[in-house]
Amino acid sequence: MGNVFLRDDGFGVEVVRRLAGVPLPEGVRVADFGIRGVHLAYELMEGYTGLVLVDAMGQGEPPGTVCVLAPDIPAAGHECAADDGPVPAMDAHDLAPGTVLAVLGRLGVRLPWVRVVGCEPACLEEGIGLSPPVGAAVDEAVRLVRELLAGNGELPAPPITTGAPAAERGEDGRHA
Repeated sequence: MGNVFLRDDGFGVEVVRRLAGVPLPEGVRVADFGIRGVHLAYELMEGYTGLVLVDAMGQGEPPGTVCVLAPDIPAAGHECAADDGPVPAMDAHDLAPGTVLAVLGRLGVRLPWVRVVGCEPACLEEGIGLSPPVGAAVDEAVRLVRELLAGNGELPAPPITTGAPAAERGEDGRHA
């Protein structure tokens, strides 16, 4: 996910580019939907057993910090009710993960698991190319995506948040 013309917003696009060159579990499809949220929603209507979204996303952490989120998704069989709120507005160029997931729920698409691998951006201004801290985070994101895919959305250990100074991390590199 992302827009390569807005510097660090192209993080997901770069991660997908690198994933195309590494071995992945059988049946995995890697695709760059860029800013085409509607296309992603329709693709997911074809039936998938899980989803990993990769995107630049602000979480208030230092630039280049990578995180794994498990967003709330409606349980299988959940019927949308009038009090679920309005259907989110979505156009052909809107790919905010929350918007896509909300629209999927309204369309009746049920995914057993969804994970978002995000990276704190440093620069979202017009321009091409990732900032140094976000560029340095791409390999970690590739590693996390591969682990998520191998474990059907589960990591063998708690998600790693990278980017913190070494003094704040435990011996294994995880936050203390």
